[in-house]
Amino acid sequence: MAGDLFFAFGISLIAVLILGIIAIPFLHKLKFGQSIREEGPKSHQKKSGTPTMGGIFLIAGIVIGTLINTDLDFEIGLALFIMLGHFVLGFIDDYRKVVRKQNLGLKAREKLIGQILISMITLFIARSALSFEPTVWIPILNEQIDIGAMFYPFILFIIVGASNAVNLTDGLDGLAAGTMAIAAGCYMTVCIALGQTNLAIFCAAIAGACIGFLRFNFHPAKVFMGDTGSLALGGAFAAIGILTRTEVLLAIIGLIFVCEALSVIIQVISFQTTGRRVFRMSPIHHHFELGGWSEVKVVFVFWTVGLICGLIGVLLAI
Repeated sequence: MAGDLFFAFGISLIAVLILGIIAIPFLHKLKFGQSIREEGPKSHQKKSGTPTMGGIFLIAGIVIGTLINTDLDFEIGLALFIMLGHFVLGFIDDYRKVVRKQNLGLKAREKLIGQILISMITLFIARSALSFEPTVWIPILNEQIDIGAMFYPFILFIIVGASNAVNLTDGLDGLAAGTMAIAAGCYMTVCIALGQTNLAIFCAAIAGACIGFLRFNFHPAKVFMGDTGSLALGGAFAAIGILTRTEVLLAIIGLIFVCEALSVIIQVISFQTTGRRVFRMSPIHHHFELGGWSEVKVVFVFWTVGLICGLIGVLLAI
């Protein structure tokens, strides 16, 4: 067991390092540079032109590490499907923005339709092949609550919410990759405690790939993962919570992702209803930047908070 986890972690890490060395010059050559939004922090303008769509080799590393070290059953197949389904959505979004120079990429409606389709297929496989009951586990109380027909919109909410939350977190060099590596590492421990070996290996592969990606993505970043990577990582995170039947635990282990998403929601609602902004800028990592924190400080503080939340989640689950 320990050997499989170690190899999944190591193979994914090495695969990303090798693929990154090959892919980044190629992305430069294709001029797949990131456009920095005008309304963002002024310090980010110097990042304009940095290659994006690095999620291609990040997700490839996860797939390689997972397939080499696991038995491809319905559980792992579904986890990969959810992740790769979001990878496709992110790739289309990045392709439209970077290659076809369409500023908005995928429309919100188009992205939501794709996520609903992924959710419907997930629910069909979960209920038919994996015999999932329409229940939700509540931490602390340690009870399963039957939510009946609400199970279907609940799973849709988990998939849409997790994928978009990780996507919003990807705004500073190394923030999303590092936070996801921590969350995956903590969930690996949860999977081991629950006896779900294949999912533990999947988590180890995610952690290894994200740490390998930091070699190129930590400040100053040589490449960005783009929506290709962040949406896929969010999909993978949702898949782990759904397949371990610990969906509520996602909000604890992934509290950084939750705060990033909530900050955007709060900012939009406040501005539209009162004309005032609650934060200097959202997502919330920009609020701290504009408050005088360096980009590296924000990232390290968020990683630390993510680790603390992850450890709390592990303690609640084991």
